[in-house]
Amino acid sequence: MGTGARVPVIALTGYLGAGKTTVLNHLLAAPGARLGVVVNDFGAINVDAALVTGQIDEPASIAGGCVCCLPDTDGLDEALEKLSRPRLRLDAVIVEASGVADPPNLARLIRFSAVKRVRPGGLIDVVDAAAYFDTVDRGGLAPARFVSASLVLINKTDRIPPAQRVATIARITARIRASNPHVQVVTTSQGRLDPALVFDVAHPYDPVDELPLAALAREDLASGSAFDRAGLGHDHNDHDHDDHDHDDRADVHGRHPQVSAVTVTASGPVDPGRLVDLLESPPTNVYRLKGTVTVSTGHSQRDHVVNLVGRQIHIAARPTGAGTRGLVAIGTDLDQDAVRARLAAVLEPLVDRPDAEGARRLARYRRLGH
Repeated sequence: MGTGARVPVIALTGYLGAGKTTVLNHLLAAPGARLGVVVNDFGAINVDAALVTGQIDEPASIAGGCVCCLPDTDGLDEALEKLSRPRLRLDAVIVEASGVADPPNLARLIRFSAVKRVRPGGLIDVVDAAAYFDTVDRGGLAPARFVSASLVLINKTDRIPPAQRVATIARITARIRASNPHVQVVTTSQGRLDPALVFDVAHPYDPVDELPLAALAREDLASGSAFDRAGLGHDHNDHDHDDHDHDDRADVHGRHPQVSAVTVTASGPVDPGRLVDLLESPPTNVYRLKGTVTVSTGHSQRDHVVNLVGRQIHIAARPTGAGTRGLVAIGTDLDQDAVRARLAAVLEPLVDRPDAEGARRLARYRRLGH
């Protein structure tokens, strides 16, 4: 994480038994990831604290290293204040909520946090495909829990009989989208979620001066050996036992969800209105969009850092300096040519005076980001 950059805070929610902690432990095993974790259900969450503290040179001195165990939400800002300290150089902070937590409320707490060094990084809601209609959705109005979600992970798809799998996932997806039409939906089993959808990793490898706990965890996950024997791959208190997965990333049609990125560089100042249009209406299947662009206001030019997660937009101005300008779009099953063409059109250097309304729209998002 660069100096002065805000740490994304990602909420991880899900009903009891959905597999939140399995998802979390897979994310923690990403090579080179420097993550902080906040949990608010002490004693009921089986997070490998050694794995988390092993990822960071200087663990924050709160409740077991970088794992903050909160009995309630009152301490969230205090935890985020400590975990966002620049010396930790975290890529992201993940807030793992209890199974009875209200996702929209947690999203609001993060969105309106008083901590200046953090920004919202999205809300991931995990659902149990096999138990969905017996737990979070018993009919009637679509569940309100999905309103604030940026991504819904339909987990444990392997537990649905093959003959019923496509129809069941379609029913669940329809109910989710009835609550939140624009939310990204990904299907999986064993909580496998590509970290590229969630956060940026500063390095593609584990730092040599840190304990190789993440590498050991990955090896154990692959072999099903010590990691499982230690109980780190399963939420025993959360009744999550995805131990019979046959294809841990395949979707209901037997395909593997392909997470890819499209990068387009900018050669000059861009039009603010076109940039905001892109962020408000991103290309199909783009879940994250990020980058640094020089924006022309008609009177001056200024660099802006932009981040989009789901439908959540964060724009911050920064002093113009050296470095590559451009945008990166990340998502599942992207039409890469179409995405590249859209980004290139937005990044086309501006030759005329920008529309004043576009500049005002950009300024409005910039104010909301502070």
